[in-house]
Amino acid sequence: MTCLPFSKMHGLGNDFVVVEEEAVSSFSLPELARVLCRRRFAIGADGLLVVGRGRRHPVRMRMFNPDGTEDMCGNGLRCVAKWAVQRGLVDGSRFVVETIDGDKQVELLSDGEVQAELGEPHFEPAQVPVVAESAPVMELPVPLPHGTVRITALSTGSTHGVLFVDSLPDDERFLRESPLIENHPLFPQRTSVLWTVVESPTRLRLRIWERAVGETLACGTGACAAAVAAQLHGFVGEQVEVHSAGGVLRVQWRPGSPIVLTGAAELVYEGCYFMDEVHR
Repeated sequence: MTCLPFSKMHGLGNDFVVVEEEAVSSFSLPELARVLCRRRFAIGADGLLVVGRGRRHPVRMRMFNPDGTEDMCGNGLRCVAKWAVQRGLVDGSRFVVETIDGDKQVELLSDGEVQAELGEPHFEPAQVPVVAESAPVMELPVPLPHGTVRITALSTGSTHGVLFVDSLPDDERFLRESPLIENHPLFPQRTSVLWTVVESPTRLRLRIWERAVGETLACGTGACAAAVAAQLHGFVGEQVEVHSAGGVLRVQWRPGSPIVLTGAAELVYEGCYFMDEVHR
């Protein structure tokens, strides 16, 4: 048996197991994510964050969904930023983290929140990816057994489909339609599904179905996608509060500029998980 040190962190209830890259170098990372993220059978989390030294910058982040697929994650990025500062991996509170979606500038603010630049959103269908003819992909009809929904599709480092609705769906509709949209043939790599209510020109409210996860309390790249999509439709301005079940994220975006995401990231506890040799 191997004792694997880990940290449990969350960004607005979107929770992660955080491990050092060096400590898991002998493991298959997709398999490790499938093992550690199982709720009730292991630590349980929405994703696994593997943190190590970057090639060009002090910190590199890799994020794996509970099904072992590698992805980008805004809440995870903020958790890694705070973890790196607390562990002394960086000097100062502003630095760059290498990710699967490129280099990201992060800053630990004086109030303990973390601000991250996620880069510019991607609208070209091949970059999302989504089966569509032109960009931006707005009001794309997605046929479902109970009717057609219309989705604005974009990538903010991860694929997102935004549905603007008058009120958030009840459990029956949410649990019935969200997985159908996630796995629809129009989305060759699946998509997260953001049910979005525009409450004012500066405020959105979401219910989130995250690809490879299911319902989650918050999603950083998803909050960014909803804010960008709402701005494309003319519903909101450049600065938006995005409310979800886990709390509030602040998103700022101007076309031609990187998206700036600000919100909390918290260490919950640290521990040691005993890994069986079979998981190597």
